[in-house]
Amino acid sequence: MKPLAIAAVAATALVLTSPAPPSQAGDAEAAHAAGPPPDLRLAGRAPSGPCALRTLTANVSEGARTPRGYARSSGTVRAVTFFIDFPDAPARISTRQRYAEFFPAVPNYYRASSYGRLDYRSTPLHRWIRMARPYRSYGIRRGAAFDPRGDGYHAITREILDAADHLVDFRRYDLINVLATPNAGPPATQDVRSVTFAGASTGLNTGDGVPVKNVSFIWSRQTGDSPFRVLSHENAHSFGLPDLYYAGRGRAVTTPVGHWDPMDEDWGPSNDFLAWHKWKLGWLAPSQVRCLPGLGVRTFTLTPTSVPGGVKLVVVPLSRTRAITLEARAPGRLDHAVCRPGVLVTSVATDLPSGSGPVRASDATPASAGCYTKDPNVTASLTDAPYRTGQRCTAAGVTIDVLHRTPTGAWRVTVTRRPAPAGRAPATLTAAPPP
Repeated sequence: MKPLAIAAVAATALVLTSPAPPSQAGDAEAAHAAGPPPDLRLAGRAPSGPCALRTLTANVSEGARTPRGYARSSGTVRAVTFFIDFPDAPARISTRQRYAEFFPAVPNYYRASSYGRLDYRSTPLHRWIRMARPYRSYGIRRGAAFDPRGDGYHAITREILDAADHLVDFRRYDLINVLATPNAGPPATQDVRSVTFAGASTGLNTGDGVPVKNVSFIWSRQTGDSPFRVLSHENAHSFGLPDLYYAGRGRAVTTPVGHWDPMDEDWGPSNDFLAWHKWKLGWLAPSQVRCLPGLGVRTFTLTPTSVPGGVKLVVVPLSRTRAITLEARAPGRLDHAVCRPGVLVTSVATDLPSGSGPVRASDATPASAGCYTKDPNVTASLTDAPYRTGQRCTAAGVTIDVLHRTPTGAWRVTVTRRPAPAGRAPATLTAAPPP
């Protein structure tokens, strides 16, 4: 099986603080980002039960079960980070400067998003590994494959192994990060080339006998208040998450979820992961998820994903591969662009592949231009998508009524489930007039 190559939507830029990392790549503990350690006693479990939708592919997907070969996504996860430059694009900064664009920001981001359930540790090999040939000769482009018959990523990885294999015990690591000098290739605003080869082996093995897989290549830079998230996005592919954006004909990209998850938009201001993804990655305890497989009426209190504790996710399964999900979103440490707090309603499809819109947000204000319009990297029309007091959403026999916001910032919702119309596929979620 060929490794899955997954291109990023965005690229990266600048966070200029970092702990003093070790000079060799064997000292993972010394490279651990500063800050309190996660409370791994709170580790969530893999999704189970009737709301854990079926996984249909060995590639990344919205399926509840992540296939073997991907990196673990909770507990302690270790990455080794390399730096490469080219004869025609020599590095103009130090490896420590390049590293500081991503660390400790990426571990801190994952720590916050996972509520302390993912302890991400990166060990850098602080030397520029000069590639043997000019950048252009490797044929790097968006969507390039890891093909041993040609050049490109296969050739670059072989050169990294030739230079560093004797310095690194790859048996210690779950992820491989390759940070290219940012002056190699076009700016990310012109062409995004960052990519991850996740799940299956690339066909290369290290001297330790470890298959090379779950490797992310980061090119160029991007602007914004949290541009390091291109690496968070890419590493999340190695955890099993798909791209949420839709790359249709002509390579035009549309955003079915917008800025509500970095697997759709990781440009511009920070944004947190969807609650469905947090559940899939093992960041939610069973008590934080509510499942409605049967008919009836239920009322729930949802606490925003930006704060720890409380119920984070309500799932209404429509079939073994499709569901409606509810979560509360509010401004927070990772959610910088939330201008309309409320209940975000999405549809999830595990039978749609990465890059084909497997998650779609329902827009509570479809005629609006949005409420966060100051950043062109954000799909403004979806920024006011959450439902608020008195609003209703309907689809496939499911009616969602938002009752009110509590004094603590939680949201009370009622979900009514009746038999869906016979012979019809699950309908599109739509905003409806209140009762």
